[in-house]
Amino acid sequence: MLTDRNISLKPYNTFGLDVAADYLTHIRTPEDLEAVFSTSKFRLMKRLVLGGGSNILLTRHFAGLVIKVEIEGITIMDEDADNVLVKVGAGENWHQFVLWAVEKGYGGIENLSLIPGTVGAAPMQNIGAYGVEQESVFHSLEAYEIASGKVVRFYKEDCKFGYRYSAFKDTLKEKYIITDVYYRLSKQPTFNISYGNLKATLEDMGVDELSLVAISQAVINIRQSKLPDPIEIGNAGSFFKNPVILKKHYQSLQAAFDEVPGYEVSTDEIKVPAAWLIEKAGWKGYKNGEIGVHSKQPLVLVNFGGGQGQDIKNLSIEIQNSVHKKFGIALDAEVNII
Repeated sequence: MLTDRNISLKPYNTFGLDVAADYLTHIRTPEDLEAVFSTSKFRLMKRLVLGGGSNILLTRHFAGLVIKVEIEGITIMDEDADNVLVKVGAGENWHQFVLWAVEKGYGGIENLSLIPGTVGAAPMQNIGAYGVEQESVFHSLEAYEIASGKVVRFYKEDCKFGYRYSAFKDTLKEKYIITDVYYRLSKQPTFNISYGNLKATLEDMGVDELSLVAISQAVINIRQSKLPDPIEIGNAGSFFKNPVILKKHYQSLQAAFDEVPGYEVSTDEIKVPAAWLIEKAGWKGYKNGEIGVHSKQPLVLVNFGGGQGQDIKNLSIEIQNSVHKKFGIALDAEVNII
């Protein structure tokens, strides 16, 4: 365990914001957590848990302890003719885990290729893309309970998964630190290419026979064509969730905007792409000094270099107000604002 004092968090957040923290500790084993919280100073201190820093907006100096989870390892725990149960360290890079599964021929997460962040953040956020959410292959997770110092096992029903939601963002928030996640992947995968332009992209690639490799590469191609690389332009991916509205509301929108896209999620509800709403509200490609809205994907707010987190937060509020005024729809941030 290594602890730094008054350290810049710029290398640890994909917006590239130069915000400092009082303390930063690197956690490479669950035992490191026990060492941290055995110290009364750290146990009582305000804390922030970081994985890949890809879903966070830092708006000010963090007066407390930042816990950087770097627990690694991918281990096959059990398998049969159809499935394999894999234990993955919370600090493993999510995309590298996907590539590992694809290479091994294990299906279930290929549609989630190139999503930034770490494995430990995946169940917290219940990440999803192209018609698949991580909960579809989630088995369980282990988490360090701060109050007791014990490692506790949580199964799917305990996590209360929803759209970009889990109990770790609500009732279990700040009580546990995820150390390992277990996924049940398929040795005989079924392919899901029904969402968005995935099927068309596969056709453009000249794919005649579907495979895990082909689908993963198609998703990578789509994401790279629309989303900026955080190494080149600071960003945290999709800043807002796609809102779910009542069908009656959607029908009223259609009367005013006949091209409004929507996806049925229940008999009474429709999911509307936030990117479409933001673009129609006139924000696509917006720039104000060192911050703005990406020119290809309006869901992405960007730091062109030297931007401030508070300015990005203020921009997000302006966008929310604008979309609500034009469409009567409230946009919720997907990014955690600190």
